Amino acid sequence: MIDRRELIKNFTVGFLPLLVFIIADAFYGLTIGLLAAIVFGVVETTIIYLKNRIIDKFILFDTGLIILLGLISIILQNDIFFKIKPALIEGILLILLGLTAFSDNLILVKMSGRYLKGIQLSGEQQLAMKQMTRRLFFVFLVHTLLIVYSAFYMSKEAWAFISGGLFYVLIGIMMGFEFLRSLWQRHRVQKKYAGEEWFDIVTPDGKITGKAPRSAVHGQPKLLHPVVHTHIINSKGEIFLQKRSADKDIQPDKWDAAIGGHIRSGESVDHALRREAEEELGLSYGEFVPLFRYVMKNELESELVHGFLLREEGPFFPDPHEISEARFWNREDIRKNLGKNIFTPNFEKEFALLEKIVFREDIHL
Repeated sequence: MIDRRELIKNFTVGFLPLLVFIIADAFYGLTIGLLAAIVFGVVETTIIYLKNRIIDKFILFDTGLIILLGLISIILQNDIFFKIKPALIEGILLILLGLTAFSDNLILVKMSGRYLKGIQLSGEQQLAMKQMTRRLFFVFLVHTLLIVYSAFYMSKEAWAFISGGLFYVLIGIMMGFEFLRSLWQRHRVQKKYAGEEWFDIVTPDGKITGKAPRSAVHGQPKLLHPVVHTHIINSKGEIFLQKRSADKDIQPDKWDAAIGGHIRSGESVDHALRREAEEELGLSYGEFVPLFRYVMKNELESELVHGFLLREEGPFFPDPHEISEARFWNREDIRKNLGKNIFTPNFEKEFALLEKIVFREDIHL
């Protein structure tokens, strides 16, 4: 899931030049405040560029608006133009929040690409995003109206607190609220799925974006999760296959790779590989050689498959709860039965890869 606290924190980055101005202006006057805000905005932009290789346009816009309205205030000797500047900035943020909260255009997600790299929002995450931005929208709406009111009818000290300090007080309250809310939601989810295996949700290149229980990933093809498959080949070039138990919820009674299983959340590929080998065939040794990685999708689930090769003659000790039958197959028999609903779709795809990578190129391991 997206870290709500991190998202809120990133929204506040662009307002730091304003806070610097308020502090400097209070002690040294308008001109020094402007110079301090400009220097701070440039430094902040430079640091973010060096860190992320991206120019933060929001900070530049914020600093530029400080300069524009500040200069107008100096020229006209009327600071009302500058006082309403925070309301203008926040008004722009309100528009973005409103579009995200009350329409199908998640514009804030698009604009926050540098903070959310590689993350694709599911339907539930989009709903959570909308709910969060709606809360932010109404909080910032009240704050914007207070800024305008204080600019015209309250003292400079009151305006300074409302337009600057109060903003960060509200952000802190929102972050605390979202933190407690996320803890409560995590507790509810853990209670609901107690006892289930949890798997990492990943991108096609393996980057972890979240996690979900087994019951959630099976039946939801949008949740890509990692698995390991091991193909065992003997000295005759035969391939050891297992027949999946009739009790399996996916592809029962079909022949499949010798070893296959999910990678648990937080587990390494190597650990999952050896754990599955021990559980399914009683293998506690062997040199597993990486062969391929690909995404397999069907109507029930989506898997990021890590495929390995093991040269082994046996004996093997199949788990009778998981495997109804197991034996070596020669490649000709496999070819004759392709497309006859005897093998799993995963195995048929991987057999083609084995033919290309292992047998056709005659790799000796």
